[in-house]
Amino acid sequence: MIVETINLTKRYGKLTALNNLHLKIQEGECFGYIGPNGAGKTTTIKILATLLQPTWGEARICGHVIGYESRKIRPLIGYVPDFFGAYEDMVVQEYLEFFASAYNITGKQRTRVVNDVLELTDLVYKRDALVDSLSRGMKQRLSIARVLLHDPKVLLLDEPASGLDPRARIEIRELLKELHRMGKTIIISSHILHELAELCTTVGIIEQGELLYHGPLEEIIRRARTGTKLHIRVTEQQDLAALLLQRTKGVRSVDQRDSALVVELERQTHDFSGIARALLDNNFKIHEIREEDVNLETAFMRLTKGMVQ
Repeated sequence: MIVETINLTKRYGKLTALNNLHLKIQEGECFGYIGPNGAGKTTTIKILATLLQPTWGEARICGHVIGYESRKIRPLIGYVPDFFGAYEDMVVQEYLEFFASAYNITGKQRTRVVNDVLELTDLVYKRDALVDSLSRGMKQRLSIARVLLHDPKVLLLDEPASGLDPRARIEIRELLKELHRMGKTIIISSHILHELAELCTTVGIIEQGELLYHGPLEEIIRRARTGTKLHIRVTEQQDLAALLLQRTKGVRSVDQRDSALVVELERQTHDFSGIARALLDNNFKIHEIREEDVNLETAFMRLTKGMVQ
C-alpha cells in the first residue's frame, strides 16, 4: 500500500476537520478526492505532504509514518498547492535549477533533469521567461515541473485546475494523464468533476471531515443510481402522454420538465421497450427517448448533503 491513513483525525479547537479517515491507495492509482469546500480535502493533502500534524491517527507513505519519518517521506512526494507563490526575479530555468539544487541534483544531471521536465510540461519555449510573467495555467505547469525534478513516487495535487481557462485545464489534464501512464501515483482534489471522471481510477467523497465513499469510479456511480430514468419527448399532447405513462406497468413516476417527460421506472424494471410500445399504440409520435446518464457529478449530488463544517 503506497498511501494509507488509519483513524486520521485533525481538530482545530472544537472544529473537527477530519474524523477517523481511513484511506488505502495502491501504487499507480489516480485517486480523485472530492467534496464541498471545507470538507477536509486540503487538510488531508497537507498532512500527507508533511505540512500538518494530525491530532491523532496515522498516515503512511511507502510504509513511512508521517510525523516520525517525514524526512524519509519528503523525497518520495511532490506537492502542488492550489496557488503558486511569486518569484518575481527568477526566470523559469533558474527557478527549476534552484529547486533541483535543493534536492542535491548537481552538474550535468541537473541540466538534463531540468531540460526533461521542461519538455514534459511543454515549457521549453518559456525557459528564459520571468516566472511572474507567466499565465496562471503556465504557472501551474511550472509548479508540476518543479515537483517532478526529484522523480517522486506520489504526486499530491490540491485543486491544480482552479481558476484556469478551458484550454489550460485541458493541458493540465493531458499532462496528468501522461504522468499516470508513467506510473506515478496521483492524489488530486478538484471541483471539476467531469474531468476527474476522465482521469481517475478511484474516487473518494468526503463531507464534514468524514469519508462517505471510497472505491472504483464505476462502483460509486452504481451506488448513486436510484433507478432507471428515461427522458421522453413527444411531438404533441405531452400532458396526455404523461397520464398514459403513469398508468403503464413498470413506471414509478412521471415528471414534466420543460418539453420532456422524465419517467422513473421501478427498480426491478430494466426493459423499457413497453414504454415506447404504449406510446406508439396510442398514436403518440416519439421525438426522443433516452436513458438518463449517471455520471460523477450526479453521483456527487446524490451522495452528499451539501453540508460544510
